[in-house]
Amino acid sequence: MATFKKLTTGNWQAQIAKNGKRAAKSFPTKKAAQDWATREEYISSNAEPVLSTLLVKDVFKRYGEEVSVLRKGNKTEQVRLKRFSLDKIGDIVISKISPEHIADWRNRRLKTVANATVAREMNLLSSVMNVARLEWRYLKTNPVTDVRSPKKPPGRTQMVTERQLEVLTISAGLDLTNTTARAFHAFKFAMETAMRAGEIVGMFWKDIDLEKRVIHLPKTKNGHPRNVPMTLEAVKLVQMLPHADPPFNISSASLDALWRKLRKRAGVEDLHFHDSRRNATTKLSKLMDVLDLAKATGHRDLAMLLNVYYSSDTAEVAKEMERKANVAKQLD
Repeated sequence: MATFKKLTTGNWQAQIAKNGKRAAKSFPTKKAAQDWATREEYISSNAEPVLSTLLVKDVFKRYGEEVSVLRKGNKTEQVRLKRFSLDKIGDIVISKISPEHIADWRNRRLKTVANATVAREMNLLSSVMNVARLEWRYLKTNPVTDVRSPKKPPGRTQMVTERQLEVLTISAGLDLTNTTARAFHAFKFAMETAMRAGEIVGMFWKDIDLEKRVIHLPKTKNGHPRNVPMTLEAVKLVQMLPHADPPFNISSASLDALWRKLRKRAGVEDLHFHDSRRNATTKLSKLMDVLDLAKATGHRDLAMLLNVYYSSDTAEVAKEMERKANVAKQLD
C-alpha cells in the first residue's frame, strides 16, 4: 500500500512497498505522486519477467556499466564482476540460473579463498540478481537467497602491543622524509584517531583544524561525512610531518605495500594496519560516551563498534563506576 508525505520543499513523496522492497519518489503535486504509485504497484503485481536469452556474464557486464560504476569503491567490485564472468557460471542463460548453480560456484570458490571472501562475493552476486529481477525483469526470483552463505570467522580482537610498536619504530626509522617512516607514522596517527588508512592518506590541510583539534572527512567508507576529534598526541604527530599537501604525501597503494614490507621486516606479520582502529577506539571510549564515539569512528552499527572494535578492561570499568558513584554522592 502506498503512503504519501508532504516534504519541507513543498513536494510530495510517494512510498510503496512490495515483496519486502521499498521505493520512494518525489513529485511537485500529490496527484502526480499518486499516479506514479498506482502505476508502480500495478507493474509490480502484473508484469512478467523478460524471458531473456542473455548469459549471466552479459548481466554482470551490464551491472558493472550501469550500477557498479556509480558506487564508491567500484574498482574492487569491477574486479569481482570480471572474475564472475570468467567462471563457468557466466555461461549460463540468466533466466535459467538456479540456487544449484550458485551453490556449486560457492563450493568451488571455497576451495581457493576464505569464507569471509566468499560471503562478500555472495553479497555482490545477490545484488546483481536483485537488480536483474526488480529492474530488468530477467528473473522471477533471486537464486542467491536460497543458498547458505559461508559462516564468517570471528572478528579480529588483536590489540597493538608496546613491544610491536618498539620493533616497528626501529624498523621504520624516524626520518619522516622517508616514505616507510611516514607509513608507520600514519599507523601511529590511526592509533590516536581511529581513522582508516584511506582516510588518513586522503585528507588535506584544508580538512584539518589544529586549533579546534578536528579533522573533517567529506567522504568516508560508508558514504557519510564525519568529523574526527584529535588528541593532543594526534596533533603532535601531524605537525611533525614534512610540509606537503596531503600531509602524509603517500598513496593508498604505497601505504599498503610499505606497511606489508615494514611489518615483515619487524617480524610482526600478523599485525594489520586496521588493528590500530581497535586501539584508538578503546582509548577514545574512556574520553567520550558511546554515541559520540560512534560519530567519531564512523560506526553506524553500534553492535559492531562494541563487539569488534571496543576492548574494555572490566576492572577499569568497575573503578570508573565507583568514581562516578562517589562524584554523585558529593553532589547530593
